[in-house]
Amino acid sequence: MRIFLDANILVSILNKEYPLFTYSARVLSLADNTKFEIYTSPICLAIAFYFAEKKSGSASAKNKISLLVSKIKIAEADHNVVMKALQDKAVGDFEDGLEYYAALNSRCKWIVTEDINDFHFSKMPVMNARQFLEENMM
Repeated sequence: MRIFLDANILVSILNKEYPLFTYSARVLSLADNTKFEIYTSPICLAIAFYFAEKKSGSASAKNKISLLVSKIKIAEADHNVVMKALQDKAVGDFEDGLEYYAALNSRCKWIVTEDINDFHFSKMPVMNARQFLEENMM
């Protein structure tokens, strides 16, 4: 099962933001399970890096991102993804549209985010980390 992690999930992991960290880290740990493939995008990584750097400094943020990308896959945000995000009239926030179409392009089945309403246009299930774990791990 392919899962796409939005930037806010990554930020909660890199900065150990409780109470979200508890659930976000458990979702990320699914990368060690062969039944799951965890994806994010370069844009989500850039956003996560920005917040990790603000909290921990550049060197620490780079180390955290390096460890993170050793465990997950990167969804492509190519020309096709950009054009779909621009052309979809239901997409209000361009960045969310990029994430959504990058997830679709990578054949993800779920988007995990703490901002579920940002993906109101999604045709795939969107859940927060806690909901995802409750629905898929019980």
